[in-house]
Amino acid sequence: MVWTGTWVAERLGVELIGDEELPALLGLALRRNPKRAHLLVSSVLGKHVPQRPAVVYGSGLALGRRVRELLGDEEAARSVVLGYAETATALGHAVADGLGLAPYLHSTRRPVAGVARAGGFEESHSHATSHLLLPEDPKLLAGDGPLVLVDDEFSTGNTVLNTIRALHERYPRDRYVVVALVDMRSAADLGRLDAFATEIGARVDLIAGAAGTVRLPDGVLEKGQALVAEHERATPVPHPRAPREAPVRVELDWPAGLPDGGRHGFTPDHRDHLEEALPGMAGKLAEALGGRPATPGQAEETTTARGGAEQGGAEQGLQRPAARGEAEQGLQRPAARDGAEQGLQRPATQGGAEQGLQRPAARGGAQQPEQPLNRRAEQAGQASARPAAQGPAAQGGAQQAGQPEQAPDRPATPPAGPRPRPRILVLGFEELMYAPLRLGTALEDAGHDVRYSTTTRSPVLAVDDPGYAIRTRLVFPAHDDPADGPGERYAYNVAGAGFDAVVLVVDSTADTPALHAPDGLLAQLAAHIPRVVLAVIPSYTPTVTPTDSVTEAPERSSMLPEPLRGPAFSSYAPEEVGWLLQDLSDVELEAPTEEREEAIQSGGAHYAESLPVEYQPSERYQELFQAALESSAARMARAVGTVTETVLAERSARPVLVSLARAGTPVGVLMRRWAQARHGLDLPHYAVSIVRGRGIDANALRWLAAHHDPADVVFVDGWTGKGAITRELAEAIKEFEGFDPEIAVLADPGSCVRTYGTREDFLIPSACLNSTVSGLISRTVLRSDLVGPNDFHGAKFYRELAEADVSVAFLDAVAARFDEVAASVDTDVKELLATDRTPTWEGWAAVERISEEYGIHDVNLVKPGVGETTRVLLRRVPWKILAKRGAEADLAHVRLLAEQRGVPVEVVDELPYSCVGLIHPQYTRGATGADGKAVVSQ
Repeated sequence: MVWTGTWVAERLGVELIGDEELPALLGLALRRNPKRAHLLVSSVLGKHVPQRPAVVYGSGLALGRRVRELLGDEEAARSVVLGYAETATALGHAVADGLGLAPYLHSTRRPVAGVARAGGFEESHSHATSHLLLPEDPKLLAGDGPLVLVDDEFSTGNTVLNTIRALHERYPRDRYVVVALVDMRSAADLGRLDAFATEIGARVDLIAGAAGTVRLPDGVLEKGQALVAEHERATPVPHPRAPREAPVRVELDWPAGLPDGGRHGFTPDHRDHLEEALPGMAGKLAEALGGRPATPGQAEETTTARGGAEQGGAEQGLQRPAARGEAEQGLQRPAARDGAEQGLQRPATQGGAEQGLQRPAARGGAQQPEQPLNRRAEQAGQASARPAAQGPAAQGGAQQAGQPEQAPDRPATPPAGPRPRPRILVLGFEELMYAPLRLGTALEDAGHDVRYSTTTRSPVLAVDDPGYAIRTRLVFPAHDDPADGPGERYAYNVAGAGFDAVVLVVDSTADTPALHAPDGLLAQLAAHIPRVVLAVIPSYTPTVTPTDSVTEAPERSSMLPEPLRGPAFSSYAPEEVGWLLQDLSDVELEAPTEEREEAIQSGGAHYAESLPVEYQPSERYQELFQAALESSAARMARAVGTVTETVLAERSARPVLVSLARAGTPVGVLMRRWAQARHGLDLPHYAVSIVRGRGIDANALRWLAAHHDPADVVFVDGWTGKGAITRELAEAIKEFEGFDPEIAVLADPGSCVRTYGTREDFLIPSACLNSTVSGLISRTVLRSDLVGPNDFHGAKFYRELAEADVSVAFLDAVAARFDEVAASVDTDVKELLATDRTPTWEGWAAVERISEEYGIHDVNLVKPGVGETTRVLLRRVPWKILAKRGAEADLAHVRLLAEQRGVPVEVVDELPYSCVGLIHPQYTRGATGADGKAVVSQ
């Protein structure tokens, strides 16, 4: 059979590498997402690909039992299982069932009035990123037992690490277990989990059903986006037929007080209650469907809707579940990459049967007698990890795992013998996955031919090709009044798949007029499937009772992730700085300098919407940097000490340093080091984005306000030029109570602030380079298609420049001079504290004068000071450089860059700065220097 990733692989050069069963577990598709174009489509998750409920449920059960073996019964009874919305809500619940002893909670994107948020985090590559944690019992996450985190795939690890970091800060514990259907980390990400565990001082284990990685060629994001644009106009939807009958509503008699899923928590008691009620609810569905289950022995003789006989019991490349009492023969566990799973050996089996894989264990630890559904689910879940069936049986019509089932062009001629069972689809709704899944397993256990999948908010391209994982797509409006507003929702591989009936399961919140509208989901289903049954489960409303016995940490900003830290993001040590940014490393943002300048000055783009190509310094320039560092390290150390001591004396005894990324970040790190070296203070330090004309990152301020007293926050930058950012910050934080707009800077030549290390315009070596002296982090990015209303601003981590990185060397060189300048710092601080430091804005006046004298008439094109002039030469299209007479000692690197760019340097008197960089005032392509000649970027 054709692998359902073939279409994407052939066109984009994407490769799936790893365990041999991966092609049976994963297909590939493309999606409309600016951060990651490809989508791994699981054949055993029950989201995009209709699959037998026993296979979906069994996959989670098997993983849950492996967790129990890892933890042991005592630790398993103290654990909590956390699943991720929307794709892994049922998987996580099944893992909790397999674990047998633990309560379950899943994240949600649906706020619920009256339920306090216990935390939240961000999923950077997802279509919808913000996750909430809304347990009914506030003590659910407050224990110190193991936390088991379940997702469908483990790739970069960002989502899991964001979650653990957020919860560990509030509810620290000693052990975490990460569970995924597939471990798809790249070689670069393999060490992150261990490094993270060391950082937080906890054990973090990983359990996965299979392992591998996706090899992505250069430019895959752009190629994928182009393919989506090309094919989206022709997205296949099989021709609808007139509905044969109106949808039927069935009353399930869902047990009163039983949660509809894990949004607010689901306990072992809830699980027992559901197990008792499932057979009765399945009977009501069967009655509404009007179909007859197969008689014993008939199932093996039926024919699929595709017209191919299920020879040998193989279907979708999966062996049929063994009959009750049969041993699980030959069910091998996929080995981890090193041959062992995090140092754990699987227990030996006897006679080929895997030990301990019974029905979900009783809470007392004893195994209950095996039941048909769970035994079938367990075996199906194990079979799902095997490759597609091979040989004659497979060739006789068996469908490969992950291959979406499509209706044949013409109905197959029914064979002689018993009538085929009706093909039933149980269709869940977005996060509501577990209840529909269990209804599906109950129908399946009663002998019905059932498949299961769910609707989703994730947009994916559909291509009607056997080598593509998403064959058809139904589009319909959201019908649960979502908090983020109306939008499209999708059901994949449903239309044209040959189903005779569909059971749509929604919660009562989603049973709205939009569901029943002419363009709603019910009408869409009725146009493609002969019989539609609607089952509505009551939306669980938690009963929240305030109690004095629970001590909760202050509410955190639950719509935002925890800060990014090195080494996963930046070359700085994790304790040096937390970046309140989102990682855009996989997005192509760089543009040639001339193109950026033309777009910026024409008004076609803002400078923060793209990045300049990173300047690669010549050997001569690197020598200048090293010379500048050696000559000015003591001067830097003195300024660092002076500004830090001033902050401690005037602002706060324990300030929260918040540097303006990225020029302020090395200064913030050095201030933190000074406070630690001189006073033993371990000051928190974060980096945030501020963009001229757009303001500071408001979400970063919200995060800071949720975690710290705003009065303790001290904003830090490297230097002032004309004071534009100082004014931008003051204006931006007016909406946020408690923050002080005063910036602390190393150098204030423009006389724009009160808190500074010096007002001399001297060479700060970190201004000489870009990312390679700033932790390998790019300038920040603010673009509407990448940064949503609940996102931090973005930036890139240039890992590929690691060999040229001098970030830590720069910090170490300056910090090494702390002791020798300590006495001078004490003197400077005493003088400063007794001095009138009211800003005169001398620099701003000089900039306005220069703008008029040189006919520029735009102060934004005048960049005063050594730091700003260096930026002009590295990132913009310079026109000319004004150099103060007598300031040659600090301008060697400026003169070298000007020489390389072909930019004239004009020596002037009476300049309050060492130099000023002028951006070409009327830039168009080719008009670059003062002589009008084009200059090629260096």
